[in-house]
Amino acid sequence: MQHNGKKKVRRRTDSASGRRTETSSRKHGYAQKKRRAAEPSHKEEKDNNVSRNVGLALAGIQLVATIAFMVGLFMLNMLPNMYLVAIGILLFLFWGIILASQFFSKKNAITGKVISVIISIIMAIGAYFLFKTSGTISDITGGDYKLDNVVVAVMADDPAETINDAADYTFGVQYQMNGDQITETVNAINQELGSQITTEEYDGLAEQAQALHDGEVDAIIYNEGYTGILEEAFEGYSENTKIIYTHSIKSEMENQAKDVSVDDTFSVYISGIDVFGAIETNSRSDVNIIAIVNPTSHQILLVTTPRDYYVEIPGVSGGQKDKLTHAGIYGVDTSMATLEELYDTELDFYARVNFTSLIEIVDALGGVDVESEYAFTTSYESGMVMNVSQGTNHFDGKEALAFSRERLNVPGGDNQRGKDQQAVITGIIKKVVSPAILTGANGILNSVSGNVDTNMSESQIQELIKTQLSDSASWNITSMAAEGTGDNQYCYSYSGAPLYVMQPDQASVDAIKDAIDAVENGETLEGTVTE
Repeated sequence: MQHNGKKKVRRRTDSASGRRTETSSRKHGYAQKKRRAAEPSHKEEKDNNVSRNVGLALAGIQLVATIAFMVGLFMLNMLPNMYLVAIGILLFLFWGIILASQFFSKKNAITGKVISVIISIIMAIGAYFLFKTSGTISDITGGDYKLDNVVVAVMADDPAETINDAADYTFGVQYQMNGDQITETVNAINQELGSQITTEEYDGLAEQAQALHDGEVDAIIYNEGYTGILEEAFEGYSENTKIIYTHSIKSEMENQAKDVSVDDTFSVYISGIDVFGAIETNSRSDVNIIAIVNPTSHQILLVTTPRDYYVEIPGVSGGQKDKLTHAGIYGVDTSMATLEELYDTELDFYARVNFTSLIEIVDALGGVDVESEYAFTTSYESGMVMNVSQGTNHFDGKEALAFSRERLNVPGGDNQRGKDQQAVITGIIKKVVSPAILTGANGILNSVSGNVDTNMSESQIQELIKTQLSDSASWNITSMAAEGTGDNQYCYSYSGAPLYVMQPDQASVDAIKDAIDAVENGETLEGTVTE
């Protein structure tokens, strides 16, 4: 019994030992498997290296795109230094996080790679637009020339389509106004034809145009800027004639505003050209607004002068009076000189705009809020028929243009049109000095390329924008308009018949002079405060 018991014990012991050995073996095998699972295979290690290299490459691309973006910001030179520093720190912090994720992440860091790609794309697009914007500012600034188009016109039913078709025609000319330009154009035609054209000289534009209509000459040569005057004198002039030749003459203008500091009070002459053509071309100025800006007191004075104001044109009319709008035919510098003499002040800068620029600037800002003195419906002549409410109206570009052009359905005609133009300019200024400029700046600059001409330098524009972004101050905007009474008088630019003019009201002119002095002296006038 004892022997059998011992054997049983031994068997139990052997059995337990076997189980322990088996268990130990299983544990050892599991540990080996665990170690093998923890140790990456050659393929996994290779995949991790590829993933890391891809991540590092993406981080490198992101760094290049970020540097390009920052270079673009520096070249644009419109943001205050504190903005540049903050943006730089933020962007390079993002880059550092993405770079670190590729080294320390135990997985493939897919999220970091996706973020890196997105940031790189945004930075690349941003850099592209920044460089493009810098080029656009350079294109529209530093205006130092004006363009005259001298044309040859024949009757609309004339068979001639080109100057070669008119080689044997008789050309009516006049040398009283812009005689040098007419001489240069005649010489250019002679050179192109290889022969001398026949000319008939007249005393003025009126006699010249009448000779064409009467059949005394086959064609006339004149500055295209006078077309508006001819349309005033001859009903349907443009429809009854056609242009078969154009000779462009570029004249240099001295930029006397290049050293003007925009940190001190400065003035801007805003000239609105009632056409869609090349912005540098000399033509009548239907909008004549002066902006006196005091950056210290944050006061802006807007002064509008009716297009038909009967004034002398310094250096041109020889003491004879003419419409203010006709001064634009002789160049934007002549319009500025005319207004300087009228208000006994100096104008530093000019900005010429046309239909296209107004529409696109307003649209780039997301529309503007404009205050209207009256409720009215615009006429077809304004470009579109729409209802205007008394008080605040939100206009898109085309609506703002129609509102600015309307004169038939508003009390006071041209006088009220000038005030309405001021209201649109005020609405634009309010948007420009608001946060909307940050989202609309690129669109504005793209829209004004080719549609705005100014003698303000790139650095002066940059300084203005930086100052506004730094201060974020509210501006007080005051509007004034010169007044007068309607009359019919002979004008220097067209002596064939009396034209409608506006005789200046000296009291309103004197009030404007006093207001200009007040702004220059740092006073705040009654007006509208921007938010």
